[in-house]
Amino acid sequence: MTVQGEGPSAGRRCAFLRLGGCNLSCRWCDTPYTWDWTGIGDTGVAYSARTELTTMASGELLERMLGFDVPLVVISGGEPLNQQRRLVPLVTGLLAAGRRVEFETNGTVVPDPQLLLPGVRFNVSPKLAHSGDPLRRRIVPKALRALAGLDGTAFKFVCRSPEDLEEVATVVDRWGTEPVWIMPEGRTVGELRDHLSALADAVIERGWNLTQRLHIDIWGDKRGV
Repeated sequence: MTVQGEGPSAGRRCAFLRLGGCNLSCRWCDTPYTWDWTGIGDTGVAYSARTELTTMASGELLERMLGFDVPLVVISGGEPLNQQRRLVPLVTGLLAAGRRVEFETNGTVVPDPQLLLPGVRFNVSPKLAHSGDPLRRRIVPKALRALAGLDGTAFKFVCRSPEDLEEVATVVDRWGTEPVWIMPEGRTVGELRDHLSALADAVIERGWNLTQRLHIDIWGDKRGV
């Protein structure tokens, strides 16, 4: 049990379900243990899928998530929509029990129609050039259009400097990825503070939203359990 650290639900009590595997390889990713089996990220650590990942049936997952007794369940990764069809029973079970669900997704996968239900929101984080992934992998127009057409979707861009905002504006103009939330990149309180200070005025001038990474402010770069 924790709180949502980012975006429009920041500060709300929640439980996190973190899935393994990702179709991108952002060099600054703060959860490389979910996908980086070769050590290509900034940490240079090659994690072990056998050690980091656990297979669990949807019924067992549902029981565990409901056991936290919180109103919100955040499904993250890695890239959770890579496994979205397997998640349908879990999501429908959570909704039936009165929970809300948020997906943290990179915006490269079209969501399954079975997940487009009241009480489900997609927090979409399209990746910019500084992620290190090629454009054709990190920007998938079909997926961005589909997600932008859903009620409640929020688009969250990780930025380092005001120069990154021009790239964000290009994505927004082409694919309609609004509303926009700008989040500073960083794994420490100092990095986040510096990047947020550099970004804030320009973000406000563009009429976009700012989000901090609340969990870093509270717990630093410590892994949850």
